[in-house]
Amino acid sequence: MINKITVKNKIENFNKSISVSGDKSLSIRWVLFSSIAKGKSKAYNLLLSEDVKAAINAVKKLGAKVKLNKNYCTIIGNGPSGYKFKKNLTINSENSGTLGRLIMGLLIDTPYKIKIIGDKSLSKRDFNRITEPLKKFGAEIKLTNKGLPLTIKGSENPLPINYLENRGSAQCKSSVIFAALKTTGKTFIKAKKSRNHTELLCKYLKLPLKVIKKKKYDLIEVEKVNKIKPLNYKIPSDISSAAFFIVLTALSNNSKLLIKNVNINPSRIGVITILKKMGVNIQFRNKKNYKGEPVADISITSTKKLKAVDCPPSLNSGAIDEFLTIFLVAAKASGVSYFKDIGELNQKESPRLKWGAKILNKMGIKTITTDNSIKIFGNPNLKINKKIVIKDYLKDHRVFMTSVIAASVFGGIWNIHDKDSIKTSFPTFLNVINDLKK
Repeated sequence: MINKITVKNKIENFNKSISVSGDKSLSIRWVLFSSIAKGKSKAYNLLLSEDVKAAINAVKKLGAKVKLNKNYCTIIGNGPSGYKFKKNLTINSENSGTLGRLIMGLLIDTPYKIKIIGDKSLSKRDFNRITEPLKKFGAEIKLTNKGLPLTIKGSENPLPINYLENRGSAQCKSSVIFAALKTTGKTFIKAKKSRNHTELLCKYLKLPLKVIKKKKYDLIEVEKVNKIKPLNYKIPSDISSAAFFIVLTALSNNSKLLIKNVNINPSRIGVITILKKMGVNIQFRNKKNYKGEPVADISITSTKKLKAVDCPPSLNSGAIDEFLTIFLVAAKASGVSYFKDIGELNQKESPRLKWGAKILNKMGIKTITTDNSIKIFGNPNLKINKKIVIKDYLKDHRVFMTSVIAASVFGGIWNIHDKDSIKTSFPTFLNVINDLKK
């Protein structure tokens, strides 16, 4: 089977309403919380991507019972200390950094060594950033260089810790929270602002976690939990998946789009704030609160005049997964856009900052990049009339989807390899694209 696509036709104007896949961050967290709850949890609209399936396989190996039905998924957990497994267990995190890092916190009290592996891309990512605080709890961890594969053996009596998270990594923060829920005593976390899905789920489940919000960081206190009630949940749509179609609409001619029931958690909507600064017409409709998470329909209309942006670093963590699409908007904006303190992009599935510049350069857009920043010299009249090949990008799903959006907006003939990469986060992406062409 040919694992690439050719895109050679720009999308015409459209006026439609769509839905995108369930939120990946919430889907994985639902699986993990349900695995340590006591009893049966049920989720609707669970994202059945490879990352989430890897999480399901992981908790099944740890003794949770999982049943996938046509419209929902159920997990029966055995409580916070209820994991049951045999010696010499291996957990495959596939491509998922969220799973690989978060589940390590849940293994802080395991009596046997567990091996964690991942695919080629995940194995190159930095796990040292989370193994250091987990070792302070008392876990024994051995790494391969700074990444996978690794082995972890828990402690019979994990010790509470003080932890400074200064990268803005929700994965590291969440892993420490999970570990602290199994620790006798109080763990104190000072965390740079990042996604707070884990904290909101803890609050909804009434777990012993307190958050004091400061301007640039959060102070989090976590204590041991003895029981977690089942979590019944309808997963809202993913803002990261919606972002591709927000940008597609903004850059298309005479088009309108409504994306239904999207998670608009303030820690996730940096992309909305940045695009509004650039002149994109975006509105939230039908706002509501669902189990602590804000949800809304997102309305977008085409934007004729786009402005360059000097992006404030304070918005970076809330847009960390959407920068590649934001770069496409900068490519058509008037002036020079500047994004700084974004070196964290190179710690993703691929070195995304480098790939963002590479895609723009292939499109004919001038960039100036460092290890931590990029300047993009926009061209409001950008049109592509050449062949562009995108390959060898470590199968990073966001590189693939960004390339498809660029081809659909700016034209040219694009040969984009590794289309199966979308299975990690947004398996129906190409179906939604094709629906907009009808």
